[in-house]
Amino acid sequence: MTTLSVNQNKLQKRLRRLTAEAVTDYNMIEEGDKIMVCLSGGKDSYTMLDMLMHLQKVAPVRFELVAVNMDQKQPGFPEDVLPAYLDQVGVPYHILERDTYSIVKEKIPEGKTTCSLCSRLRRGNLYTFADEIGANKMALGHHRDDIVETFFLNMFYGGNLKAMPPKLLSDDGRNVVIRPLAYCNEKDITAYAAMREFPIIPCNLCGSQENLQRKVVKQMLQGWERETPGRVENIFRALRHVQPSQLADSSLFDFASLRVDEQAASRFLNVMNL
Repeated sequence: MTTLSVNQNKLQKRLRRLTAEAVTDYNMIEEGDKIMVCLSGGKDSYTMLDMLMHLQKVAPVRFELVAVNMDQKQPGFPEDVLPAYLDQVGVPYHILERDTYSIVKEKIPEGKTTCSLCSRLRRGNLYTFADEIGANKMALGHHRDDIVETFFLNMFYGGNLKAMPPKLLSDDGRNVVIRPLAYCNEKDITAYAAMREFPIIPCNLCGSQENLQRKVVKQMLQGWERETPGRVENIFRALRHVQPSQLADSSLFDFASLRVDEQAASRFLNVMNL
């Protein structure tokens, strides 16, 4: 077994601690859960699986992990990489073959970003497959920076305040989605993936352009972080401490019924009594 340096050991402990805190704070994992770990072959999903495997050993509850990768039939996809890795670490797995690549290429004009449709098709297939294998939870590898980026994307381009919740019930009520890396930052995950030498599969095999809106937001946040370290963490903390009465959504707070409290003590002091 490879001996970790002091900094590597700190990195691993930090990621394990933050994952455990997120899982605990949102009650993501319960006794007897069967968790479908969605494995894309990227740094985030590899790190998530690694964290959950450790948690499985030390947690006070028993739960089952099954890794699932969706082979979307992108040209050049290395079909042997994930099975070889999962066999090595001893995690049960399924490779779900769905030719969503052809659908995306048919529907999206050449040169346009395909990520949105590709993501929707992948998510729908994974939801259905979770039912088929009896998994009551689906784990996705989104981290803190993904959540903050999504918040700004929705605010700037969608006109609403929403992000990615650490735990989510699907619209039809049949799937609970969990994001165990919700408290972890991307920089740590990148360093950990390099340290562990995960066999990374690039996400651009389809030749799609990068999502330019997300890229702009990511660059904005990275600039803020360089100028004021800790700002992204503060933004994420704000998402966890929302005060509806200080915003403007009348469906979340009853602004219409606000009235002066006639019984409240007056703030006026009679100067004659001073």
